[in-house]
Amino acid sequence: MDTLDQQFHRLHQDGLLILTNVADAAGARIVEQLGCKAVATSSAAVAWAHGYADGNALPLERLVSTVESIARVISLPLTVDIEAGYSDDLTRVAEVIDAVIAAGAVGINIEDGASPPELLARKIEIARQVAERREVKLFINARTDVYLKGLVPAEDRVAETLKRAALYQAAGADGLFAAGVSAEYEIAALCHGTPLPVNVLGLPGLPSPEALKALGVRRLSAGSGIAEFLYGAMAGLAKSFLETGKLDSNHLKAFTYGEVNALLKPAVNA
Repeated sequence: MDTLDQQFHRLHQDGLLILTNVADAAGARIVEQLGCKAVATSSAAVAWAHGYADGNALPLERLVSTVESIARVISLPLTVDIEAGYSDDLTRVAEVIDAVIAAGAVGINIEDGASPPELLARKIEIARQVAERREVKLFINARTDVYLKGLVPAEDRVAETLKRAALYQAAGADGLFAAGVSAEYEIAALCHGTPLPVNVLGLPGLPSPEALKALGVRRLSAGSGIAEFLYGAMAGLAKSFLETGKLDSNHLKAFTYGEVNALLKPAVNA
């Protein structure tokens, strides 16, 4: 029987892997019971649950405790979003990756953000070395923020993303997370332009899962979207209960990523 790391790699070889990102062990058990083939964390949702804004601010011990608690209650492969490795110091990044693998992860997301892509390439090399020492076939999903953060003009996004994909693949990445891309022709160009399995983010206006699969996408992630809706729903329910003493689930709407993140900004330096 395949190990969890082998299973996770195989899930990217055919079809479309849909990941409904969670923040904690209870959420992981819910999505496992719903039939998910793997469990993924949302870095933002995990940070928010611990009282920190998203953005490489979550202390490692909080991250590790979350990963351990999720791994304890599921029997599926677990992939963990580690943002940019929570540091640009490669020794520290290695410590983070080692701790996450030891806690039960068989996959990671690691992102470039606004930093030079060469820095992420070095982090990917480090991740591969750490995983090999742990004898884990770690699935390294390299997230590029070319689209999400508007790093280049619109007409250059496909070319820049593919350039980074080649760099990250050479460094040891197993997948490309082109977060923020939504146009069919751009998704098709990315899928045809790299041998890496392409991951997209479930944003408004994204093609249907069937269309994504036909375009060549191998992974679809919810990101922080589920957590954003849950916090919005919590605010709506709490407001209704404060006003009426009753739980009214009508007229609920999601918070935006910015609204949730802003709530926790002061906690970053706490």
